[in-house]
Amino acid sequence: MIRTVLAAALVFACATNAEARHRHRTVVADPGCNVIFPCEGVTASPRGEMIARKLRFGAPQKVYSGHRSEVVAHPSGCPARLFCGCGAAVRVFGAPLRSLWAAAAWFKFPRSNPAPGMVAVRRHHVFVLEQHIAGNTWVVYDANSGGHATRIHARSIAGWPIVNPHG
Repeated sequence: MIRTVLAAALVFACATNAEARHRHRTVVADPGCNVIFPCEGVTASPRGEMIARKLRFGAPQKVYSGHRSEVVAHPSGCPARLFCGCGAAVRVFGAPLRSLWAAAAWFKFPRSNPAPGMVAVRRHHVFVLEQHIAGNTWVVYDANSGGHATRIHARSIAGWPIVNPHG
């Protein structure tokens, strides 16, 4: 009887230790997200930020065909957070149209080929195409492109659906 109780206790102790591991929440991010330009809803870890500072991410900016990445003013009339759709509306239509604040609202426009003035859209982020550089790389107006900043920078549009907001 004692052997059975001890064996059961040993099995129970081993089983609970095996299941007592810490479970991390997995966040699946868009492939266009990175340390410098994170996507909405994806937060950087303190360790990742420390590594980025040590490696001096963001210090030297890339130059594409004479165009340097630059931070520009916050779009007029847009909220302080989650403002990519509003910023795109200001850039394309000249006004912060409330119906376009949600990035997913841009899917109502017809699909199009990449061209200046078109908008790249996914469920959680949009940006306006400004100038073609080469291949899939475009200079874009990217409101809320990371750190609650609005940037005009080069970005790949590979895998992004493109819509025509004037169509």
